[in-house]
Amino acid sequence: MKNVSILIILLNFYHLVYAQKWESPKWETFKYPEINFQNKAENTEGWKIYKRIVPDPETFIQQHALWVAQTLYWSASDSIPNVEKIEYTLEDVDGISAKGGQPPVVNIFYSSRWVEKSETSEGDDKVLYETRGVLYHELTHAFQLEPQGAGSYKQGTEFWVFIEGMADAVRYHNGFFPVSSRKAGGHWMDGYRTTGFFLEWLTCKDPDFLRKFNKSTLEVIPWSFDKAMKHVFGDQVTTDSLWDEYQVFLKK
Repeated sequence: MKNVSILIILLNFYHLVYAQKWESPKWETFKYPEINFQNKAENTEGWKIYKRIVPDPETFIQQHALWVAQTLYWSASDSIPNVEKIEYTLEDVDGISAKGGQPPVVNIFYSSRWVEKSETSEGDDKVLYETRGVLYHELTHAFQLEPQGAGSYKQGTEFWVFIEGMADAVRYHNGFFPVSSRKAGGHWMDGYRTTGFFLEWLTCKDPDFLRKFNKSTLEVIPWSFDKAMKHVFGDQVTTDSLWDEYQVFLKK
């Protein structure tokens, strides 16, 4: 039954791959990055599982790169970072995944131990769900724009909150966090899911919010959350006022 279920998911995925290429004229000129996939987890159970659910990793990664770009931009003619090549490795290490490098060449590792742990808990469906979610997050780091005049990547800074919050917002927007994970509390400066869920919720106010927020890094210099929020929604708002509204929504 497990194999039948995963086969159905894979068939649906590859149907979407070809449908996406033919049905999005604004993206016909998208430059798919070259994928150099390396298996550094040979003979591990995690590799066996990964190979079963992702038989064609190059196509799998390229298609998700397109979907990430479509979440962050309006068309292939926008100011998209020129990611020419992605060095993607499956590694027998602790942790989950991480992105390194800068365009034109970025590198991403994914842990075979995390794959095995995910499969042990809930089976192949969970592994594919988690693998796609993690990939959305890391590919966002490859294709997102970065704030200017807002410091550097350091935990607790608005630059860091933007980078990690947007990555989880893109992941959630594409359906790869359960809505049950979205809880009241915390602060918009917490980063990752807490910030990501908040940013994605703002698409209820403006369906293009994630694209506009990403683009604000080119238009708001020096950049800050408050300036970017005002740039998108008007001077009447602050990040705190929007966060407070979001908290009220979550408590309903």
